[in-house]
Amino acid sequence: MRSRVPTPVVILFTVVCAAFGVAWAQDGAAPTVVESSTVPRTPWGDPDLQGVWDYRSITPMQRSRELGDRAFYTEEEIAELEGRAARRMDEPPDENSPANLVHAQYWTDPGRYVDESRRTSLIIDPPNGRVPPLTPEAQARQEEAGGRPRLGRRADSYVDRTLMERCITQGFPRAITPTLYNNNIEIVQTPDHVAIVHEMIHETRIVPLDGSGFSGQRAFMGESRGHWDGDTLVVETRNFNDQVSYQGSGTNLQVTELYTRIARDRIGFSMTLEDENRWTQPWTVAYSMRPTEGDLFEYACHEGNYGLRNILENARDAERSAVAASGN
Repeated sequence: MRSRVPTPVVILFTVVCAAFGVAWAQDGAAPTVVESSTVPRTPWGDPDLQGVWDYRSITPMQRSRELGDRAFYTEEEIAELEGRAARRMDEPPDENSPANLVHAQYWTDPGRYVDESRRTSLIIDPPNGRVPPLTPEAQARQEEAGGRPRLGRRADSYVDRTLMERCITQGFPRAITPTLYNNNIEIVQTPDHVAIVHEMIHETRIVPLDGSGFSGQRAFMGESRGHWDGDTLVVETRNFNDQVSYQGSGTNLQVTELYTRIARDRIGFSMTLEDENRWTQPWTVAYSMRPTEGDLFEYACHEGNYGLRNILENARDAERSAVAASGN
């Protein structure tokens, strides 16, 4: 399958231009763009991407349909969006707010700022800023599955719940897309490997840089291989299993990530997704990463996974109530 992944040069240019755009809105000063000759480097000479990086963003993954083909927010729209996000984070909840709303608004941390690119979506290709349509075959499979209960709709057993609810995995690339909280990764490098630790559900990807081929072993997070293209780390991931899906993807999914140190306090990141069995064309997401305010914490989900227990307990209570109401 021929890949349509944008070249690192194009992505680097896009993200550098974006970094100059609105960095002032976040920390008061634009980042100092790193020249190739002064890129921070490891003792063995590779660009140094190591550290804990934050990719929170209130920019939506897909552009709102009402914005049409408009790629960038206005200053007024940015002020309104970031003002709303600040109020959400800083103001106490209304005492009359339902518990689920309080949880969604005050127990999560999606961020305060739109992405530095000022774009109206994190998707930069296709130009409409939206996930491409499913292929006719994928649409047919989706319609066929429409009459079957989706995973997570039943609660007869823990196996009826999603892998995320069971603290097993989010799968990839969901693990590196901005979400409600834990939008952090840690990068650790050696001369022949890169480790990418995802805070959400404690996922770690070990990426060989030694030119070894793909083994064909399928996994929740796929199988990754990396190489350097100049100062850009390129990570290719394939061989996904059939137990996780992202935006309708299947086992044929291929993901290509680009990591470039565009400033002393910025990594430019892009990710192209391709699955010719599911989407009518590849699509690309891009955003910037900043150093975190602290260390990466363990996501000890199983130690306090009361949610799963409560889901099953409530289901049994509902069953008993139904039996009692029927008089049987």
